[in-house]
Amino acid sequence: RSISRLRKTALTICPSDIMLNRILDNDTICALATPHGMGAIAVVRISGPKAIEIVAALFQHLGKPLETSNIVSHKAYHGHLINKDEMLDEVLVTFFKAPHSFTGEDSAEISVHGSVFVQQKLLQVLIANGCRMAEAGEFTRRAFVNRKFDLAQAEAIADLISSESEAAHRVAINQLKGGFSKELQVMRSKLLEMTSLMELELDFSEEDVEFADRSQLKALLNETLEHVNKLKDSFRLGNAIKNGVPVAIVGQTNTGKSTLLNALLGEDRAIVSDIAGTTRDTIEETLNINGILFRFIDTAGLRETEETIEKIGIERSYRKIAEASVVIGMLDATKGVDDMLVAAHEILERIDLEHQQFILCINKVDRLEDQGEALLGHLRTDLDNDDIMVICLSAKQRFGLNDLYNTLKHSQPLASPDATLVTNVRHYEALTHASEALLHVKEGLEMNIPTDLVSQDLREAIHYLGTITGEITTDEVLGTIFSRFCIGK
Repeated sequence: RSISRLRKTALTICPSDIMLNRILDNDTICALATPHGMGAIAVVRISGPKAIEIVAALFQHLGKPLETSNIVSHKAYHGHLINKDEMLDEVLVTFFKAPHSFTGEDSAEISVHGSVFVQQKLLQVLIANGCRMAEAGEFTRRAFVNRKFDLAQAEAIADLISSESEAAHRVAINQLKGGFSKELQVMRSKLLEMTSLMELELDFSEEDVEFADRSQLKALLNETLEHVNKLKDSFRLGNAIKNGVPVAIVGQTNTGKSTLLNALLGEDRAIVSDIAGTTRDTIEETLNINGILFRFIDTAGLRETEETIEKIGIERSYRKIAEASVVIGMLDATKGVDDMLVAAHEILERIDLEHQQFILCINKVDRLEDQGEALLGHLRTDLDNDDIMVICLSAKQRFGLNDLYNTLKHSQPLASPDATLVTNVRHYEALTHASEALLHVKEGLEMNIPTDLVSQDLREAIHYLGTITGEITTDEVLGTIFSRFCIGK
């Protein structure tokens, strides 16, 4: 009876090979691996049981057909593609024999000249000879099913491809190396051992036998809960690195918000006008500053208005303030200290200084006669908050921009090169659910809740940790994840 229960538990919390086999079919797939359009070269990928056979039948090396038995894996062959006595192109072909390939299957990559006609013609010939077009992310999905890497590492590949900054690249590389997955696997295996012992206790409830040491379980729970929460809390920084640190530029009308955005970007991205209320909606652009991607958001000017469209724009401005990691408050230096203080406090009322960085920019100081430092001193004294950085600048004359660049650069906490950061919303949600389940386990142990109920919460935590790496998954989840990949990946 105990063995039967353990088997049942294992099936509940471990991946099913039957399910994985159902995901993987026996088709041979092909797709363009390089961007669509004309270029110097293009690469077509083929993977599946007949990949080497199909490509070899179309390929001539040194003027002779290439025998499959003579093909050396991971070796590039120069030759010609021949289809029905017609030469398609002079190419370079590399073969990869299973399981030593990206997908774990027999694979090949054909480098052809970058003509769009040649690319399409080659794909047509491959399909006519037994291939089918790959679906989005199908190469990576097959690699996951063939256990070349886990689901978290597969998603890291997508992040690596889309990385736009040094920081995003570094985070993606760390996840691809498997550090995040190893941390989860260690936590999950410890919890799995404990829940298995608790399951055994249910079979010996009449004998009052205790297999799972409660003090040891509490210590393990505290350690795991702390680790899970640490990973969960890293999402704010990880998500900002991946998608760009959101920086909202806010302030009253005609303070120079759009001028500042254009100055930061070095181009006329936003319309600049002396007419109040020109910006009716948010405008977003990204900029890489010292390896960190920032997403600047120019917002509608804050003021009382009855104009319907402008009111909608102002409401969106308030939402962007709440969503931003950094808020740049723009003040007009020509308005005087009292008016600037009122405007600054209007912005401050909507900012959480514990979780958001606030930079106050006194703009248009070029219109003053050596009064910038005096204004700066007055504002710092009246605001009396060391968490607020105050900068004097002229967005129009590009004066003071270096100070703003440096402030932005140092506004983000630097993660160590090997730090594990959560960048994926799916991972964050799973960790949140796991944390909640572990809290229920902790409460259950403190309240002496029956073992079967505590064990259920423990299994739930293990389940959510397993969904991150793909040890627990469904066809629907996999379809959603890999549909976001490009066709050739």
